[in-house]
Amino acid sequence: MARPISHRLRHVTLATLLASGALIAVAADGSDARPAPPDLAELKSLVETGRSVASFCANCHGAAGISKYPDVPNLAGQNPGYLLRQVEAFASGQRKSEFMNGLMKLLSPRERAGIANYYASLNVVPSMPKPASGVAGGAARFEQICARCHGDDALGDEKHPRLAGQKPEYLRINMERYYTPTKVRFYAPMTAAMTRLGRDNMEDMIQYLSSLDTN
Repeated sequence: MARPISHRLRHVTLATLLASGALIAVAADGSDARPAPPDLAELKSLVETGRSVASFCANCHGAAGISKYPDVPNLAGQNPGYLLRQVEAFASGQRKSEFMNGLMKLLSPRERAGIANYYASLNVVPSMPKPASGVAGGAARFEQICARCHGDDALGDEKHPRLAGQKPEYLRINMERYYTPTKVRFYAPMTAAMTRLGRDNMEDMIQYLSSLDTN
């Protein structure tokens, strides 16, 4: 189920629209010009464009953006600016995945922006709907260690992913990858955060994040 357009407006960013080529950022004479503000009709058009090509993604990430596999992330409700960054990184080869690299290269810039907006418009179903015993401890540690980047409600922003409602196994795999850096996942601030958290506290954090319902 998609969120109302008015709700999407709070999440869709100007950068997303500019990347799609939907807005003009340069005046006709070639001089710099302020980009136009986001247009409601254009946002709706981008969402529909994304919906029309999302069948490529649904085999793994689910038609409603809720992953079919525990080690594949949910995309529903993800920050569109962040999601577009990842889509473009796969398209350029900056982020490595043979399957995703090939798939994203098949899509036009507008289609990639459409996918980001489409999945951002979908409601999130918490992966762990019934809070477990470690939720309170996970919440406290999230506030101490993670909220500065991922936001108080774990909704993320253009540079940091939404973690609220994410798949437990996906969180577990990537926390471990950052805790023990590899070529698959290397980002010094995340390694520092996971080191501070400690492996013994990861499950509490996973329980907390995967049970968050922010719809």
